[in-house]
Amino acid sequence: MKILVTGSAGHLGEALVRSLRERGDEAVGIDRRESPFTAHVGSIADRGFVARCMEGVEAVLHAATLHKPHVASHSRQDFIDVNITGTLNLLEEAAAASVRAFVFTSTTSVFGDAMSPPAGAPAVWISEATAPIPKNIYGVTKQAAEDLCQLFHRNHRLACIILRTSRFFPEADDNPNVRAAFADENVKANEYLYRRVAIEDVVSAHLLALERVATIGFGKYIISATTPFLPEDLALLRVDVAAVVRRRAPEFEAEYARRGWTMFASIGRVYANEKARRELGWRPRYDFSRIVERLAAGQGVTTPLARIIGAKGYHTEDFVEGPYPVDSRG
Repeated sequence: MKILVTGSAGHLGEALVRSLRERGDEAVGIDRRESPFTAHVGSIADRGFVARCMEGVEAVLHAATLHKPHVASHSRQDFIDVNITGTLNLLEEAAAASVRAFVFTSTTSVFGDAMSPPAGAPAVWISEATAPIPKNIYGVTKQAAEDLCQLFHRNHRLACIILRTSRFFPEADDNPNVRAAFADENVKANEYLYRRVAIEDVVSAHLLALERVATIGFGKYIISATTPFLPEDLALLRVDVAAVVRRRAPEFEAEYARRGWTMFASIGRVYANEKARRELGWRPRYDFSRIVERLAAGQGVTTPLARIIGAKGYHTEDFVEGPYPVDSRG
């Protein structure tokens, strides 16, 4: 099968191209940057470029995007051009070419302010039933792109699945207080409890979406590591995360003590992946307990595919204040 992969020079795009080629598919990567996994260099905002790349394509994995780290370095118009117009170009050309499957990589960032409970309230259980409240231009444009996907399914019968992925980037946390208080691997291990996913599992979700999209027709799914928490834990998670983890994944304590690591004091939201596991048949390999096992075996938090791909970065320059600039204006 000939599959078009957008953003092929990026972290997820490379992982998708690698995995598709390993299983024998013809993966055609497109990106604005040259890379060993990019067949065509150009912008998805260029309709003519997209049309040329769509020739003979049977399925599209659309991972190209401007990300949250670009909010401070790119204009709102840039986000609209890439995340909305670029997605529209891909959808229109895919429909014109009778492409049978379209998988759009979205983000849990679309939930925005819905993920921030008020003081004294329990943590929020984030599922597909949670109404998004985007809080910056990144979230706004990703939600708009999701709506375009639904429009093309409804009006053009384009089979489309949206995968709202949680964190899988290898860069350090953008919050200086977090970086000062925790070792980087400590942060990432903690995040597997509620808002992180391994790149291997993101790839497997995309491949399953390709297989199931014709039957499903249209669907939105949260792609995040399976949490050990339950809804009844939400109140205590705001005030004593460690107490909940001792109950749900007690094996962590000895390994964390050996490393001098600590839990976050409070967690404000938990991503639930039940729908993806039920409807896609997705079985993520990496969760918090698996990460603790890897730590005990001396393997570290970084998973094998993530180690191969490495860190791509989001900018060509370095920043004194962190791995990328942060602008809360959105």
